[in-house]
Amino acid sequence: MKKITIYTDGACSGNPGKGGWGCVLIYNDYKKTFSGYDENTTNNKMELMAVIEALKKLKEPCEVDVYTDSAYVSNAFLNDWITNWQNNGFKTAGKKEVQNKDLWLELITLCSTHSVTFHKVKGHADNELNNLCDKLATDEIKKHS
Repeated sequence: MKKITIYTDGACSGNPGKGGWGCVLIYNDYKKTFSGYDENTTNNKMELMAVIEALKKLKEPCEVDVYTDSAYVSNAFLNDWITNWQNNGFKTAGKKEVQNKDLWLELITLCSTHSVTFHKVKGHADNELNNLCDKLATDEIKKHS
């Protein structure tokens, strides 16, 4: 399996509001950036979209390390919320509907295609690739403002 490194970030101007996402895919010495925009969204949706869109770019099953500054995204996998949500009919521990269920289901499907490991990074710090993803996301918002 090819080993791929992905960095992602999402941003929102207002929450909800105009949103952008950015990602960097790295394979060996090859690095490619992608970004996108949504007119009316939330920060959490943009964080999810960044990971989803990055994984969609992969043309074959890969071993993937995903780096995100989103506790929302990383904790769902690192703390196994995903399994609990699936076992509880996509309800939280507090018996409320899990928000963004459609995006979570899409992400779960993509993760089942690949061997994905999530890593939490500190946002807006000294991580060059996380900062690049943040710039890609915020630039999308600026482009459409």
